[in-house]
Amino acid sequence: MTGPNAVRALEALDLFNAVLARLSPGDYSSKGILMYSGLGNHELIYDYQAAPEDAAISMHRAAFLDALVGLVDPASTHFSKRCTSISESPTTAGRLSVVRDFVVAKDGAAPGKAVAFSNTAIYRGLIPLAQLQAAGFSTTLGLRPACFVGPSKHVIVVPIKGGQLINVAASVARYDVPIGSENLPDGTPWVGEASTADIQKDFAGWGPDIVTLLRCMPAKTGRWSIHVVHPELATYSNGHVAIVGDAAHTMLPHLGAGAGTGIEDVLLLVRLLTRPETQRSNLTAVLEAYSATRIPRSKQVWDASHKAGEVFDHQGPHGTTPAGLLEDLQGLWDPVWRHDLDAEFAAAVALL
Repeated sequence: MTGPNAVRALEALDLFNAVLARLSPGDYSSKGILMYSGLGNHELIYDYQAAPEDAAISMHRAAFLDALVGLVDPASTHFSKRCTSISESPTTAGRLSVVRDFVVAKDGAAPGKAVAFSNTAIYRGLIPLAQLQAAGFSTTLGLRPACFVGPSKHVIVVPIKGGQLINVAASVARYDVPIGSENLPDGTPWVGEASTADIQKDFAGWGPDIVTLLRCMPAKTGRWSIHVVHPELATYSNGHVAIVGDAAHTMLPHLGAGAGTGIEDVLLLVRLLTRPETQRSNLTAVLEAYSATRIPRSKQVWDASHKAGEVFDHQGPHGTTPAGLLEDLQGLWDPVWRHDLDAEFAAAVALL
């Protein structure tokens, strides 16, 4: 899900209409989220009502990329390529394959000292709503995302395509070891496949709708071993090179805020780079201002996403009763969704 903060950033970047044109009715609306117990009879724990101005987008990531790819000059787009090195030169002469004044890197986390296994795996799949209903799934989903919470696990379902397709993310986590203390065995792929039997085993003892939901997952479901940037990076820039998105702050996906945080990065960078005062001579300082401004914000969202996982997985400070869960859930989304992008830009300019 693309949250209200990301929607405002897309609007400011003049990209929103391209995305909107790809949406089905109901995919762009004020959604909030419904929180249910994953156990027993799936008691409703919390109905987070989004304000009318907090409209969000529910769409598959492939459709989101399709909406944007048409806006990019094909002559400047190169797929199946990997950047192997970057070097700076006082002139444009040299043996570089591509020569630019600056470089922005945004690709996802890759093996390295700043990336750690989060002790979380997520099963991802798409299920037609008609199939779920025919199988006996009884919780009313409508067009709003829902989260089923339980001990060390939770399941998030997001209706897309006007509610006719359900995007499922079933999370399994360990809390007995800190992030970064254990890695996957050597040679283990970060993204693999799991059978429905594997998934059902992980969620044994959960309520009937979760059993039904997971039984309907594709025969070969993606299993993602989630890696995050940890510890946080000290800077997002170095000379004429800047990083955005997952390259800077890969986070747990529990608030659906990682991509939106990357879009915020891009907005600030575009605003700074398109100022008349920005020249090649002061580009390093401009990118440093971007970095100094975005690091506290991305840390805020990273921490909130981590906290959300703990609360969803019955690890919150107020316990596992409905009242305790409600206490931990209230206000969880507000700081993420209501970030002031204009004030952030002004703060970055003040550093120059």
